[in-house]
Amino acid sequence: MDDRVIEFVRGMRAAGVRISLAESMDAMRAIEALGITDKAIFKSSIRATLIKEVQDFAVFDQLFPLYFGSGGPMLQNALDDLSSDDQEMLQAALQAMSGRMQNLLDWLTSGEGPTKEELEALANQAGAQWANSPSEVRWVTRQMLQQMGLGHLEKQLQELAQKLQEMGMSQEAIERLMGVVQANREALAEQVAQQIGLQIAQERANRPDALHGPDLMHKPFSALSEEETAVLRKEVQRLVTQLRTRAAMRRKRGARGKFDSKSTIRANQRYGGVPLELRFKKNKLKPSLVLMCDMSRSMFHVTEFMLTFIYQLQDQVSKTRSFAFYSDMQEVSHLLNSNRADDAAQEVFDAFYKRSPGHYATDFGGSLDTFYHNWLSAVNGRTTVVILGDGRNNYNSPRLDLVKDLQKRARRVIWFCSEQKQQWGTDDSDMREYAGVVDSVYVVRNLAQLATAVDNLLAGD
Repeated sequence: MDDRVIEFVRGMRAAGVRISLAESMDAMRAIEALGITDKAIFKSSIRATLIKEVQDFAVFDQLFPLYFGSGGPMLQNALDDLSSDDQEMLQAALQAMSGRMQNLLDWLTSGEGPTKEELEALANQAGAQWANSPSEVRWVTRQMLQQMGLGHLEKQLQELAQKLQEMGMSQEAIERLMGVVQANREALAEQVAQQIGLQIAQERANRPDALHGPDLMHKPFSALSEEETAVLRKEVQRLVTQLRTRAAMRRKRGARGKFDSKSTIRANQRYGGVPLELRFKKNKLKPSLVLMCDMSRSMFHVTEFMLTFIYQLQDQVSKTRSFAFYSDMQEVSHLLNSNRADDAAQEVFDAFYKRSPGHYATDFGGSLDTFYHNWLSAVNGRTTVVILGDGRNNYNSPRLDLVKDLQKRARRVIWFCSEQKQQWGTDDSDMREYAGVVDSVYVVRNLAQLATAVDNLLAGD
């Protein structure tokens, strides 16, 4: 059982759940103290010791039955309800079927089903080893059932019933047989789904950490290969789900309001200071955003993931207007609003470079001047302005005066910078000056930092 628990922890980690060594040891101690005979207590004990974030319960509930379940319902033996003569007729009829269908009908009538090794081999033929997430279980299961012949089962059952009738089996016995076969068919489909789910979870856990998971999340964007970038694009959806869950919880707390001690004291002065009436302060949790993204090649992956995050989380923002700049500023809001999530970021890049003058040298100061002449009305006291860039202006004017004015007009101005602090102020970098006139700066050099910064942005921190 210890080995199984360790495998389960590895599967949970590979699915993105953070579980420390100490928490794993706590789970072992809980099992030692409470035992495994009562499955409900066993499940509760390791759930309580391993899970610390609400959003991870779904992953736990999905993987637990795969690692600690029975592998699916048992198949019934149809021969138990048949006389010896009927059994001989059935065996003779099955031997006349083609090879693949004979195997399938043998499983469905004998109640024995495929062995574990046969299921694993069939799963590999269906592509389970290439699946990367539990969401692909249904597709691989369907592929595997097709390979086993379930797509032609109805026709084969009709032929089998016809053959048995011609051989002299009674209609009542045939109907009993078909009833057991249909029940076994559903049980087999569930066994296959559980096998596929477990195999995908184990395959994912056995892959090198460098190809997925936390290590890749912390690898700098500038060092990512095309293959690693593709893996992270899939990871974004999981992060978006986590961020949306956090935002929903914050909104729920915000609807209730935060306890306001000063207002409570003032309201209860008439009761001699006894707090008979509690006062709560409600916060506006959905920010209004103006996003300005540096489109230079050095910022490509940061900008792509940022645009994808904002696109996927637009329901968590009251209003968003998006702008892109390189040598000059352009509005790209309509491109983000009119495309599918997977295409939105790429559409912005394609459209931006198609309309740009053709000579590129980052000039945020000049771009901000264009913004002031054309779209300044987009910023008011409720707006959070997010600037995504490395702060390098190719020795053009940084236009700190405009940034200072923007900071006064907006609720706050936040800068997401792709360079470490040690690089600020070197060569053509104006980042030190910008950092002094905006409300806060987040260094976003990898996907983990970017996800954290976006989470703080949604939280209003």
